[in-house]
Amino acid sequence: MKLDELENEATIILCQLEMYFPSTFFDIMVHLIVHLVREIKCCGPVYLGWMYPVERYMKILKGYTKNLHHPEASIFERYIAKEAIEFCLEYIEKAKPVGLLKSRHDERVGGKGSRGLHAITPTVKDLQQAHLYMLNNSNEVLPYILRHEGLVKESNPKMSKN
Repeated sequence: MKLDELENEATIILCQLEMYFPSTFFDIMVHLIVHLVREIKCCGPVYLGWMYPVERYMKILKGYTKNLHHPEASIFERYIAKEAIEFCLEYIEKAKPVGLLKSRHDERVGGKGSRGLHAITPTVKDLQQAHLYMLNNSNEVLPYILRHEGLVKESNPKMSKN
């Protein structure tokens, strides 16, 4: 069977590693390789039997410790406070205040009514009109406009300005 071959191969590899590495290299994590195949045979896929999610959550709970003389009590108090705050936040989010005026800025803070949500796509005619307006009303373009008017007057001396 494939699992028995893997178990034998893992044992052989660990024995070969012991020839090259000092004994301090072989901590509990390296030793766990020997037991993985047996764990797969007993429990099925290993990820269903691992304690990593529990250990990660224990790290979070350990961070709640503030009183080192009574760690369980402080963890419990902070966990209950966190649960209460999460419940209140969820409840308050759904609640509608009675008798209080709604702020006129609420929707803007929430993203409604801001400039980004009201994008206007101009037509080609609008874009050309805006472009012409900018060209006719900017000081940088004025010398070119005057030069063009001079060229037009030279080439058409009988044409009126209107």
